[in-house]
This record gives sequence, C-alpha cells and structure tokens, in this order.
Amino acid sequence: MMQVLTSAWALLLGMFLLMVGNGMQGTLLGVRGEIEGFSTLEMSIVMSAYFAGFLGGSRMAPGMIRRVGHVRVFAALASLISAVMILYPTFADPWVWTAGRVLIGFCFSAVYVTAESWLNDAADNSNRGQALSLYMIVQTLGIVASQALLLTADPSGFVLFVIPSVLVSIAITPILLSISPTPAFDTTKPMTLRALANVSPLGVVGMFVLGGVFSAQFGMASVYGAQVGLSVAQISTFVAIFFVGAVVLQYPIGWMSDRIDRRVLVVAVAAVGFGGSVLGMALGGSFTLLLVSGFIVGGMSNPLYSLLIAHTNDFLDHDDMAAASGGLVFINGLGAVFGPLIVGALMENVGPAGFYLFTAVLFAVLVAYASYRMTQRATIPLDETGSYVVMSQASTTPVAMEIAQEYAIESDLEDEEDTHAA
Repeated sequence: MMQVLTSAWALLLGMFLLMVGNGMQGTLLGVRGEIEGFSTLEMSIVMSAYFAGFLGGSRMAPGMIRRVGHVRVFAALASLISAVMILYPTFADPWVWTAGRVLIGFCFSAVYVTAESWLNDAADNSNRGQALSLYMIVQTLGIVASQALLLTADPSGFVLFVIPSVLVSIAITPILLSISPTPAFDTTKPMTLRALANVSPLGVVGMFVLGGVFSAQFGMASVYGAQVGLSVAQISTFVAIFFVGAVVLQYPIGWMSDRIDRRVLVVAVAAVGFGGSVLGMALGGSFTLLLVSGFIVGGMSNPLYSLLIAHTNDFLDHDDMAAASGGLVFINGLGAVFGPLIVGALMENVGPAGFYLFTAVLFAVLVAYASYRMTQRATIPLDETGSYVVMSQASTTPVAMEIAQEYAIESDLEDEEDTHAA
C-alpha cells in the first residue's frame, strides 16, 4: 500500500480534488435549479446531459490521446471543466446548463481515461489491485467530501461555483508536475454487444439497470431533496450518504461474492436495494429514514456493479475479458443517460416519490431477471469463479475496467498456480 502511495500520491491527490469539484457541481446545480425556478423535467434533462457527454467522452478520448498525447488532453479538458463551472451562474438557463453538462461530462470522462492510464503505468502486477482500490476509494471520498463544501456559502450566489472551478484548476498541478514519462496508450477493441449478451445476459441487463440507478443518485438526489423541502445542509448529507453506503458495504458484499453463488447474491442485494427504495418512498417525510434509505440504496447499487462484472467474467476466457469491459461500460452508460429523464418524468407526474419509485422498479426488475436466469444455466462451482474486484460507477471508463480485468486475470492465474503447487 505504501509503495502505491509513494509512486502515485500526486495522481491520487489530483483525482480527489477533481472528484470534489465534480461532486460539488452536480449537487449544487440541483439546489440552484430549484432557486432559479427550473422545472423537474428541465433539471432531469440537465442532469442526463452529463451522462450523455460522459458516454461520448469515454468512446472518443482514446483517439484524442493518441493524436496529441496525455498531457495536452488532460490540461486542455481540465481547463474547459473549470471554465464551464464559472459559466453556470453567469447564464442561468436550462439549455445553457444542458450544453455545459454535456461538455463537462465529456471532459471528465477523457480526464479519467488519461489519469487511469497513468495509474496503470505506475502500478505493477504486485500492487495493481491496491492501486485500483485506492483510486476507487479516493474518488468516492472526494464526492462525499464535496457535499460539505455546499455549506460554505449561499447557493444562490456565485461563490459556490467558483470553489469547484478552483479545485479542478488546482488538481491539474500535482498531476502534471509529478507524472513520469508518458505511458504507452492502447485500448482493446470492444466485444460486440450481441456477443456480450450471449455470454452473460444477466451481466448486460444488470449493467443497464444499474446505470439508471446510479444516475438517479448522482444526478437527481439533490433535485429530490430540494423538492421535498430539505435544507442545503440536509441535501448535502442526503447526497453524501449514498456514497458512504457504497464505501462501507462494498467489501462485505465482495467477501460474500467469493463464497456463494453470485446470482443468489445479486438477487439478495437487489432485494435489499428494493426494500431501501420502498422505505424512502413510503416514509420519506422523516429525514432520518431518508438517510437510512439512501445508505441502503447506495450501499447496494455500487457493490452490485462490481458483482455483475465478476459474474460476467465467470463466463469469459481470460483473452476476452478486456474486450468485454468496453461493452459493459457502454451498456451502463446508456442506462445512465436515460435514468434522470425517466426520474424527472415520474417526479413531474407523481411527485418527489417518483425518485424512489424509479429505483424500486429497477431493483425489482433485477431481482426478477436474476431469479429467472438461475433457472436457465447451471451454477458455476465456487472454485472455478474469478476474482471480485472493487469498482465504482462514479467515473468508470473502459481504461479503469481494463485495469480491473487485468488484475482479475492476474489473481486467477496466481490462484491456479497455488492450486497446482499444493
């Protein structure tokens, strides 16, 4: 662990600051949109735009890096992010915000691709798993920490938009001043979606469903909080609790995934997520119960993401795992684009409870489909399943997914060698 911190501390610090900026602007827009009088539907379009841009960025970033290099892509796009954050309060119009969110989503995606390729280059076979875990933890902690900054100024003013802009600008400095030689960059041609669906129908359906669940949390939780009358402090706590749950429950669920049939665990975890959604829908008038429901929903959805990746890998040859990663990220991104739009439509028609109604329906779909898939395919023996690798939906790109796949392959090969040696 210390070796990873020593070699990649600047990168991890920079990513923490970037995530603070990203997490802060997302929540702030939900609060400011309510102040500006934007409708729920307008805000859902604004929030969805980020995921559309992110999806496009993850597809186009590799080509940009090959043409002009890591450093130029990273510096140029981080500068654009900083500029757009300042423009939000200057032009308080939903369509301007939508365009800004598309651009910020695109830029963040490309920045993450660049940083993750540096992270992979800084790690080796002995510490790649630790590097990836630290990277994911730092990202999540950045989002959690960002919520506290919302309490430092009036959301109707300009200051809260300046803070994330400054943080993103500062984040560039430690990364660019400490990065060693630019790593070679290449990505694997993704497996076709049809081939991926044939290999793991549950993996494909589950990743699409979880894209919707995550984008509802990341994009619409602050809008929900503003609609039900929460204070700014309560909204920031409510948004943060989703990610606290993700950090706290990721490892216990990962531990269980290596010991029982992963489809059984998918059903159980999704069922708990459904229960947490119903709790928020029925008893959302209590702020304490809102926090409990948010902790449950966030604590179930993020581990499910890692769990479904591990489940998909169980049916792939090692040579195909990297190729499958791009398809899984793309499917998850599609679900994320549609999530806020559907949540917004539900909240317009049934009120704020539509936020939790959406996540409840998606968790129920996952329970039903995973249960059905258990009747269609035999269980893989536990000693033949692959490794569970901690992943986060907050900023997953094909590069991060390929790093995780590399680590999973290395872990599986080490386990096979240990078995043969014994």
